Amino acid sequence: MMNKPLALAALLAASCGAQAADDADLAAIRSQIDEMKKTYEQRITALEKAGRSRSEDCRAGGGSACDSRDRVTGAPPAPTPAGETATGPVRAVAAAANAFNPEISLILQGQYVNTKDIPNRRIAGFWPNPLDNLRGFSINETELVIGGSIDAYWRGRAIFAVNDGEVGVEEAWFQSTAIGHGIGVKGGRYRSGIGYLNEQHPHQWDFANAPWMYVAMFGPEASFREDGVQLKWLAPTPLFVEFGAEVGRGANFPGTDRNKNGVGAWALYAHVGDDLGVSNSWRAGVSYLKTSADDRQGDFVDSSGLPAQATFTGDTSTWLADFVWKWAPDGNPKYRNFKFQTEYFWRQDKGDLTCTGLGSACDPLAAGDAVTGNYNTRQSGWYAQGVFQFTPEWRAGLRYDQLDSGRQSLGANAANLVVEDYRPKRATAMVDYSWSEFSRLRLQFAQDRSMAGIIDNQWIVQYIMSLGAHGAHKF
Repeated sequence: MMNKPLALAALLAASCGAQAADDADLAAIRSQIDEMKKTYEQRITALEKAGRSRSEDCRAGGGSACDSRDRVTGAPPAPTPAGETATGPVRAVAAAANAFNPEISLILQGQYVNTKDIPNRRIAGFWPNPLDNLRGFSINETELVIGGSIDAYWRGRAIFAVNDGEVGVEEAWFQSTAIGHGIGVKGGRYRSGIGYLNEQHPHQWDFANAPWMYVAMFGPEASFREDGVQLKWLAPTPLFVEFGAEVGRGANFPGTDRNKNGVGAWALYAHVGDDLGVSNSWRAGVSYLKTSADDRQGDFVDSSGLPAQATFTGDTSTWLADFVWKWAPDGNPKYRNFKFQTEYFWRQDKGDLTCTGLGSACDPLAAGDAVTGNYNTRQSGWYAQGVFQFTPEWRAGLRYDQLDSGRQSLGANAANLVVEDYRPKRATAMVDYSWSEFSRLRLQFAQDRSMAGIIDNQWIVQYIMSLGAHGAHKF
């Protein structure tokens, strides 16, 4: 009788041991499943983000610069586990990543402008670029952005600009994600990597309009866009070091569409940057752009004060230098941060200027032939600005612009055309409020001296609203 309780106890112990073993096996299986799920999710994310430098993912106003290990563009795809091939799970993961495409966003921008009504508004002393004189309520460009991964090796993006019933292709490019060794390739239509502000779209600007130097360099669009090929290399060093080269059609100002084989423009640039402690970071760069123009048209004033037209055929060389410094307490820009940026440019036009203005001093009907002479200019300009975010919602900023019309030689047309010797200036202050990273309202005041003898006090109220996918801005 005493053996029966012992037998029951032994049976119960064996049962519990078996149950414990079964529970351990189940836990191990669940752990393996969770690990596989986590691995594939990481690989899908890697395929989406491969090749993007950390510098492109640092939000504007960010504090610390990015770790060099995260900066390499064209990073290789996630490694393939043993026994898997590109025709198996890897292709399935790529397909899964592509299934999330496309990323779509819409940028809504509008403003109210109060300025003087100035006919033929322009920047005095520079190649005549008619400027907008739109007052009152209006909408700026509405941007539609479509992008995402193409496969494990390429990603693409298209940006369409809608303005008063017209639709234009701002950008349409493909970019490598898996070349490795810090090499990145981009092809199609893109904003050139020269300078600092050039790659940024208007909704990314810290002010409602671009600095004068970008308008003087590239016309009213204030950006040099290129149809061509871009090559970048990011050095595998703790210090951020980036080199870039571009070749393309060169159809945008200061170049023209020459309808020829070959290259119409090329550019070279280099950028370096680093962290200073945990709260400060900086980036500096130098760039060179060479463009060519055939019959680039412009409006002038002749020696009698009458309107005259002229065309330029030749080359334009532009040097740029840029510097950006950012501060955020402990590297966290959410509550407070400060950004200072400045850029300088020097440009030379060299070629032939032909004056063909009807009714002017160089009227070909009166003179018997169009007047053509050598044209050589050396001009420069700069701006500096600072923006302080003092709460998560509020920011305030100041900017100062100045240009120098420099030396201008008109050759045979010196007796026919008049070019002003002037230094346009502008001082701007702004304050804006952001409900979130997707919505912003801005108030801006500027004292504009872009035309000799005219002081224009300008008020602008602007809104910027973003719908859909919204990637982080570049450093």
